[in-house]
Amino acid sequence: MFMSKNSTKHPSKKQDNDQQRSLFVSGACAFSVYLILLGTLSFSNIFSVQYSRADFQAKSATASTTPTEGTTATVPVVMPLDTVAYDAKMLSLANYASTTSSTTARLWPTKAPYPLAGALLPFHRIVAYYGNFYSTKMGVLGKYPPAQMIPMLQAAAAKWQAADPSTPVIPAIDYIAITAQGSPGADGKYRFRMPASQIQEALDLAAQVHGIVILDIQVGLSSVQTEVPLLEPYLKLPNVELALDPEFDMKTGAKPGTVIGTMSSSDINFAANYLAKLVQENNLPPKILVVHRFTEHMVTGYQNINPLPEVQIVMDMDGWGSPAKKINTFTQFVHNEPIQFAGFKLFYVNDLKPPSTRMLTPAEVLKLSPQPLFIQYQ
Repeated sequence: MFMSKNSTKHPSKKQDNDQQRSLFVSGACAFSVYLILLGTLSFSNIFSVQYSRADFQAKSATASTTPTEGTTATVPVVMPLDTVAYDAKMLSLANYASTTSSTTARLWPTKAPYPLAGALLPFHRIVAYYGNFYSTKMGVLGKYPPAQMIPMLQAAAAKWQAADPSTPVIPAIDYIAITAQGSPGADGKYRFRMPASQIQEALDLAAQVHGIVILDIQVGLSSVQTEVPLLEPYLKLPNVELALDPEFDMKTGAKPGTVIGTMSSSDINFAANYLAKLVQENNLPPKILVVHRFTEHMVTGYQNINPLPEVQIVMDMDGWGSPAKKINTFTQFVHNEPIQFAGFKLFYVNDLKPPSTRMLTPAEVLKLSPQPLFIQYQ
């Protein structure tokens, strides 16, 4: 394929000495991180930045019912979603007039359940900075110190707000919480789980920008079914979302980075159903599930992916290259294979690699059909 993600983006690559020092850990260290994520998380730290989405929920309101007898807990009650406004917004995202001929089948807006009240999409646009704090090669989160990165993120969000004033922008910290590795590790799964302290840093940074956190996972030779439940303490927070990266789901047993991986609809539905259960059990607003994609086989059986009222699914065009190639990939794998919402990734470095000379502008991306509501910068 003409595009791939940065081949030097993983902490296991030789070009990045600080990644080697931090991520090529011994079997004992890997096991200790495993224990941290399984059972010894500092819940006082995790929940120290727990805050509601009240500032973002323009279409909902909250109240309290009578506590259940024998308890002091209250159950939040939300007003019904404004379905008329929802339908109008979804129709406006389709952008038919500028991109779709009268003879082309109208694939958008997609047919999916109305989300529960409190949903961020489609009434907001998320602008996310992506990366891993151990790596200078995987994206802006690790490349720049927070004092420099935060103003950059705020400036990027402001550009999108100016390009589309009708859609409020929410900044996001998109942190790779599980990274695919070039070495097998203690259990031979070619992935490394980040320690609690690093995920806490992502939560703290999101609090600084009044935004959300997206936990990205690259499962290597492990599986979505194994890795997602380990992040449950974080996914129970109202401002934490989930992203899956099929590129590094190595179902063939190949080493990550040697071939492009794949995820099936059953993998994605597992994650969606897991999130939906957390929403139901913890009275949370709908979760967002981002799925990265830039080839046909990265996602199989797209027709069987099931959006839920509790989970909003975003298919994110994740390839780099020239503007024309990126738009073509978006058309093939997002527009032509619709799920629910669209995302688009921009690379500060790789989108400028020859023969490309520039990144797409917000105005150009907004001409796509459907308009992406999730924008990710690496």
